[in-house]
Amino acid sequence: MTARTPAQRRSIAMALPPLPDADAALIGRFLDAIWAENGLAQPTLDSYRRDLELLARYRSDRKAGLADADRAALFDYLAWRSQQGYSPRSNARLLSALRAFYAWLVRRGERTDDPTALLDPPKLPRSLPKALAESQIEALLAAPDIATSLGLRDRAMLELMYAAGLRVSELVNLPATAVNLRQGALRVMGKGSKERLVPLGEEAQHWLERYIAQSRPQLAGKRALAPLFLSANGEAPTRQQFWQLVKKYAAVAGIDPDRISPHGLRHSFATHLLNHGADLRALQMLLGHSSLSTTQIYTLVAREQLKQLHAKHHPRG
Repeated sequence: MTARTPAQRRSIAMALPPLPDADAALIGRFLDAIWAENGLAQPTLDSYRRDLELLARYRSDRKAGLADADRAALFDYLAWRSQQGYSPRSNARLLSALRAFYAWLVRRGERTDDPTALLDPPKLPRSLPKALAESQIEALLAAPDIATSLGLRDRAMLELMYAAGLRVSELVNLPATAVNLRQGALRVMGKGSKERLVPLGEEAQHWLERYIAQSRPQLAGKRALAPLFLSANGEAPTRQQFWQLVKKYAAVAGIDPDRISPHGLRHSFATHLLNHGADLRALQMLLGHSSLSTTQIYTLVAREQLKQLHAKHHPRG
């Protein structure tokens, strides 16, 4: 069965009973505890909440509770999700939530066993990040109309994301105090509240200076606003709004929308650095990856591009 769309998944969830109050309270206590213990980012906490609430509603439909599920019950639930078209990646994320939840119950003495102990994560297809060619990046960066306040803001956002390799959430949540133009550096709060310093580069610094001097005062008016990047209403743009902007400018630049993703500029940043001889450890620090294995996937992207180049231009390719 093909993977379900978000709308289809919401339809499946609506057919289940409401979330029992006792399970809602238990999930709330668990999320508070792991936030205090591990400092998980809000998007991770939100996904854990959604996954646990759906399991609790599924269990309620079978006259059972969330806390007392055994291994067989979790196997049944995973089988049900597969039948409903949930993707392997979605089920892998669910398993992370379940392991954290039942381990927390064991630590609290509310269970003596962990029903997730012998559950294996689903095998995920290895998908390489989609990186744009350097010429495509140049066209994308030049797409905004810098004669307008919002166009100048968009140019600065695109330049900064590509220059610093930021995640979309990191970009839209930057406070104005994160930028040090004198030192040419950016202080970024990444996943797990881990802070890193990233150099800006001359082009990104140039467009940031123009945005801060010309565009941001017009968008802020007389208000003292914390976000670095502002919408017309004075709020920070959302991740979804920025993604719509990227799609719009990709169309202006003549780039196939299927060739770009929400993190397309970040992936291009990493791939282009490697193509120009960057050290993998340095790239790991710039991207804010906790593990080098996460960064190494970009070496596969660079290698694949070299293979394509060889096949296209070598006489015996």
